[in-house]
Amino acid sequence: MRSIEICAGAGGQALGLEQAGFEHIALVEINKHACATLRENRPDWNVIEGDVKIFSAIGYNNIDLLAGGVPCPPFSIAGKQLGNDDERDLFPEALRLVRECNPKAVMLENVRGLLNPKFQEYRNSIKEQLENMGYKCFWGTYKCYTLWRSSTKAENNSHCVKT
Repeated sequence: MRSIEICAGAGGQALGLEQAGFEHIALVEINKHACATLRENRPDWNVIEGDVKIFSAIGYNNIDLLAGGVPCPPFSIAGKQLGNDDERDLFPEALRLVRECNPKAVMLENVRGLLNPKFQEYRNSIKEQLENMGYKCFWGTYKCYTLWRSSTKAENNSHCVKT
């Protein structure tokens, strides 16, 4: 199975996906230190150091999964919760990349704050856009420790499968 991961960070999700059998065709990350960590730990991975706003998925064919942990500050209860008014909101870029590479499935991770009622309309908009591209979507919250991760925090994920 082939994947593209955006906002890859230092590779925690990428390692889990690798263990699940995914081959990373591209990992996109803007932070140079995180990219150095990715390259050190997995020299064979195609780490693309740059802004996801500039990255294009055109030409990436036969992608099974587009995954990413888009920035959480726009939705975190620890912040101002500006949502789509926050310049760090990368859900629109994730949607653009889905349109460009047409993966079989999409998995986007964020914080529990995204499930706040104030973002209901925004979540519905994201879901509607993905459904218009032929995906069946749902949001879910998972406790990391139930997924063999060392953290006890809950994570919010959107999962979409091409129908």
